[in-house]
Amino acid sequence: MKRFIAGLVAFLMIGGITLADEGMWLPLLVGKQKIKEMKAAGFKLSADDIYSVNHASLKDAIVQFGGGCTGELISDKGLLITNHHCGYGSIQAHSSLDHNYLESGFWAMSPEEELPNPGLTVRFLISMEDVTSMVLSGISDSIAEKNRNSIIDLHIKALTESASKGNNYIIEIDPLFNGNQYFLYKYEEFTDIRLVGAPPSSIGKFGGDTDNWMWPRHTGDFSLFRIYAGKDNKPAAYSPTNVPYRPKKYLEVSIKGINQGDFTLVYGYPGRTQEYIPSYAVQQLIDQTDPSKIALRQTRLQIMGQKMAIDPKIRIMYAAKYASVANGWKKWIGEVRGLTQCNGVQIKEQQEATFAAWVNVDQARSKRFGMLLPQLKQDYQEYAPFSLARDYYREAIGAVEIFKVAAQVEHWAQKIQKQGKLSGVDSLKMNEFMGYLHTFYRNYSPEIDRKVLSTMIDAYFKNTPSQYVPQDMLMAYKNIKSWPDSLAYKFSADQCLWIL
Repeated sequence: MKRFIAGLVAFLMIGGITLADEGMWLPLLVGKQKIKEMKAAGFKLSADDIYSVNHASLKDAIVQFGGGCTGELISDKGLLITNHHCGYGSIQAHSSLDHNYLESGFWAMSPEEELPNPGLTVRFLISMEDVTSMVLSGISDSIAEKNRNSIIDLHIKALTESASKGNNYIIEIDPLFNGNQYFLYKYEEFTDIRLVGAPPSSIGKFGGDTDNWMWPRHTGDFSLFRIYAGKDNKPAAYSPTNVPYRPKKYLEVSIKGINQGDFTLVYGYPGRTQEYIPSYAVQQLIDQTDPSKIALRQTRLQIMGQKMAIDPKIRIMYAAKYASVANGWKKWIGEVRGLTQCNGVQIKEQQEATFAAWVNVDQARSKRFGMLLPQLKQDYQEYAPFSLARDYYREAIGAVEIFKVAAQVEHWAQKIQKQGKLSGVDSLKMNEFMGYLHTFYRNYSPEIDRKVLSTMIDAYFKNTPSQYVPQDMLMAYKNIKSWPDSLAYKFSADQCLWIL
């Protein structure tokens, strides 16, 4: 399931044993697919209480926080709770040697003390709609994959434009089950989000990323934010005159505790699942994909960690970056270990054998699907070097921070050159760009980035199959050792504006 999709997971606790009805279900479809089973397990609400476009429901109290996390409204004045690690970047951005909120925590004692967070967003799901028939209109098995994708893109563009007319909602159309089903999601996005409270990292990040990916956890993993809106209760850019958002619904916090046999519902934005990949893909994860990414991130963590250990200022500046790198690093370590210990490849092979047996007992199925598994095996074998090149590019070249700024500066320089003059650039967009630059350089160490560049670029050229290395990068590599001393590392935000 693709990211940004609200999902549900239900659990039934019996005699201390947790029985999970495994899977994720779209709130829109709960009434058709799962509500009877949920009620039999102890659920006391209706399907409309979970998702409705006609009256307040749980979907109006559950938000997408910061582009990928889940948050929950817990008051009628826009207060929301999310994970500490989801708010970590905002907490870090407000921290300094004089006010180290990462170390000591932060609590606003009044609305005036709540801290704004430029760039942070909260999205409410307004509605969702199955648009599969419209997206796949005119698609057949005989159409070439390239043409298929072009047709789908055109349909998605037309549907998005239609759904956007007459409103300020954000429209996204995402595929499920590798493009066999498509849903349209309509969101309302708020941008004035203020930090209200967070425990010190000794509580909120206890155990670090090791604890984050292990069970049981012992972490007070929470932080508090408040959504602000215009006086009409609609999204508005940050302003001191904005007021706390009045939600359609919020969750009341209970201190009654839980009992064995209680029904538990988990509602949020769960990200992606790779449940349906074949055994060949699982083997590739274990042997190639995860190990290469683990090694690269291990190196980056060592480079950052060495400097953070001796410089308190750098420790604050790079806290969120370090946590982000470590999060994936730890996940992939556990993924390899789990798939190996649980015989993940063998389980997939058993499933594929069952599928092959089902195919072979029917002539029509055999004709249609008989070559599917052999073809998938061949495809993954051919895909392996491309996958390796992609991973090394993302994890090595993508790790160099100054490259990101250079790309942004180049983009804006081309835009300004095309328009002919600086005054022709939208002032609001220019302010956003300058805000990005100031934020970047505020949390940037040239010394760390020089070391990352030197190390990662060596790893990239050493491990990426040469036929997949762009020729211009290969030429640049000849002079790569001189790059760390170039003026690129001495650019300030004001100098970037001068370049533009």
